[in-house]
Amino acid sequence: MEERKYLTTWRKYIPVIRLHLKRSLNEDQSFKLNITDFESAGDRGKSGYTFSLSMENGKVINNISGSAVARDLYEALRTDDAIKEMIQDKNVKISVGKTFVFSIKTTHVSAYK
Repeated sequence: MEERKYLTTWRKYIPVIRLHLKRSLNEDQSFKLNITDFESAGDRGKSGYTFSLSMENGKVINNISGSAVARDLYEALRTDDAIKEMIQDKNVKISVGKTFVFSIKTTHVSAYK
């Protein structure tokens, strides 16, 4: 298995993700990804590119070990300083569905735990 094959693709999307992440503090955001960007990076076949990535305080809180696409996205996010700062003290849920729509839902972490 080739490691990090989607990292370059996700890094191309970082400026767009950054913008939507900022906007997601006020309302849920979504935008369409270009499927050919991902198909040229690696063929996922029938399993597709769908995933859900949940983060709290910048740390993954769900299991993404089975999804190279999600793992590489997280790597791209956590290595971007602006995004790293934006996701502190937040719950961020990112998902990509079968229609290749990238969705971001952000809420503030409750101080009452």
